[in-house]
This record gives sequence, C-alpha cells and structure tokens, in this order.
Amino acid sequence: MSIISDSLKRIKPSPTIAVTQKARELRAAGKDVIGLGAGEPDFDTPENIKQAAIKAIENGDTKYTAVDGTPALKNAIVEKFKRENNLDYSTDQITVGTGGKQVLYNAFMATLNKGDEVIIPAPFWVSYPDMVLLAGGKPKIVKCTEEEGFKITPKKLKKAIGKKTKWLILNSPSNPTGAGYSKNEIEGLAKVLIKNKKVQILSDDIYEHIKYDDFNFYTIAQNSKLKDRTLTMNGVSKSYAMTGWRIGYAAGPKEIIKAIGKIQSQSTSNPSSVSQAAAVEALNGKQDFIQERSDAFKERRDFVVNSLNSIKGINCLTPNGAFYVFPSCKKLLGKKTKLKTDTDFVRELLEKQNVAVVQGSAFGLDGYFRISYATSMENLKKAMERIKSFCESLS
Repeated sequence: MSIISDSLKRIKPSPTIAVTQKARELRAAGKDVIGLGAGEPDFDTPENIKQAAIKAIENGDTKYTAVDGTPALKNAIVEKFKRENNLDYSTDQITVGTGGKQVLYNAFMATLNKGDEVIIPAPFWVSYPDMVLLAGGKPKIVKCTEEEGFKITPKKLKKAIGKKTKWLILNSPSNPTGAGYSKNEIEGLAKVLIKNKKVQILSDDIYEHIKYDDFNFYTIAQNSKLKDRTLTMNGVSKSYAMTGWRIGYAAGPKEIIKAIGKIQSQSTSNPSSVSQAAAVEALNGKQDFIQERSDAFKERRDFVVNSLNSIKGINCLTPNGAFYVFPSCKKLLGKKTKLKTDTDFVRELLEKQNVAVVQGSAFGLDGYFRISYATSMENLKKAMERIKSFCESLS
C-alpha cells in the first residue's frame, strides 16, 4: 500500500515553478541562463507598503488574527471594490487568504462534490485543473483558439455547460496569454450564464491593474444579474509587487465565503498579520505607481511582440494585459526540425541557448510557449537574440 494518497496521484507538480527552479539550478551551476518563466513582477514592493509592515511589527501586530482576515483589511477590500469596480459588498462577503491561490483552492474544496464539473477555458493557468482534481471535481477543458484571441465564446460556453457543471472560471487579463475580455465579450457570456442559473462563476482578476492601450477592465460581477453567483478573486501580488507577502482575497455570496472560512480554519488559519497590515496600505495608499509600472511593462511587451513576430516561424498576438506573451511555434515543429512538440522546443531552447520559457501544453494548448517579460529590458534584448538564433538554426 502506497503512503501517497490516490487524490495526490491525480495531479502533477506546477510546470511554471519547475521551469523557474531549473533556471535557478543552472545559474547556480554557472550557466548564463535568462529566466522568462516567472509569474511575478521584477519591481520591488513600494516603500510606503514596506513601512506599514515595519510599523505593524513595531506595534506588536504579530498575533493571530481572525481566520479570514482583519476587519481593517476587509474594510479596505470593500472600499476597493466600490471605488474601482462600483460593486457593493459587506465585510461578511469578503475572505482573505494566503495568496489568491489559496482562495481558489479553498473555494473548490468548499463547494465541489465528486464528479462536479468546472469549465476551464484553455489556455489556462496551470493550477486550475489540478486544484479541481484535488477537490474531487472534474475539469472540463474548452480549447480557445488563437483566432478567437484565446478567449471562450458564448457558443462554446453554451455547448460546454452540462448537468454536472458547477463552476466556470474566467481569467482576464489572462495568464498565460495576456488576453482580456472586453465588456461586450463578458456580456455575451453573461447572456448564456443568466439562462443557466446553476452555474457559479469564479472570476480571477489578479491582473486587473496591469492593462494596456485602450483596454478597459470589466469584471462579470458588474452584471447585476450575476453578482450573487460570482466569486471574484483578486490580490496584492501582481499590481503591488507583493508576491512573497502572500495575500489574496475574494468577494462573493455569504454562503460560499463562510464555507471558505471553515476550510481555512482547519488548514492554515489566518494569513500573516504583518502581510495583512501591509495589504491595507497597498489598497488604501497611493496608487500612482501602478500606471508607471504598467507603462514600463507596455514598453517591454511592444519590444517582445515585435521581436518575436520578426522571427521566421514564430507568430505572436499582442496581449491586452498581464506580463506574458503566448507565441506560436507550430511552424517550427515537424520533420524538418526534428522537434515534435512544444516541450521539445522549450527544452532545446534552454539547452542550446540558455533561455527558460514554459511550453504551451502546460497551459492546455499545444504548439505554443509562454514568455514572461517581467524582467529587465537588457535581459529581454539578449533573450530575443538567443531565441532568434535558435529558431534560425532549426531551418
């Protein structure tokens, strides 16, 4: 009899974390590796947020807090939703977890029964399907093509909904593609969901503030007919460069929020008291740096997209937000190059040119790879030169 549970055998380690770890190991061995696999900003946490944490420590705010968040942080989250999304919530409709990842995991653990289906548009963030599997649910993957902008259409959503469908996950702007759903696209999906009243919506808005050009962020809870069926997850990790502080949160129906709190009470209990104090300052403090950093990301995005599209055999859409691109390498796979899959492509790229990216198949769509441009322009320039050299060597 194995000591490892059957439920754990159903899942695999995170491919994105594996790529980042591999890059670290190669660097430690003396290799000049450029890591483009990490999903975190390369900027530092703003000084006012750090100072709030230091003040919390000095004031002795180092004890247990309420399991699902301090009153101060819940109030700051309520104000954030009102100010930025015109959504009204009470504090008992708010939960705070150790990162957005835990909030999502708690939600699935609290709501899924064996065989319940969760519709996951692909390409997807790598952890969605495995979280569903761990909770006893069944991921229902809906592949969304490059021609569709990597976004689920109302027609595909309608077809995917079945008797056992419990949740739909929406992620805008998206990891791994950076694609964002416009208000019209969200409302098109809303028409389908309004008719299917048993389907709950989980909206992953973690990249809300990292957006470009004329893209206007719109979240599905802003449709009044769906607000009571939507759990909206967000956090401070990406917008405020606080990935290591581990604070995520969600707003939604009281019944689900209470159930999430019950799960958390028997697992991790409260998130770090100091991190929560810092998150209050993040949400309530000055916000001007967010646009400045988005402008810097946009410059990098434009450079990377233009560079990739100049390489023969590579095609790359321009993302609306986040800090990823999801180029196609399909034309470089086959008999001529002897590379059969996108996994072969990224492995050879790492071995031959010391550039670490993540294969598209890890996100549910073969023939692509994900690049994070959350690194310096100097690194990006070197990486694009290496990727171009690698692709040219294949022909």
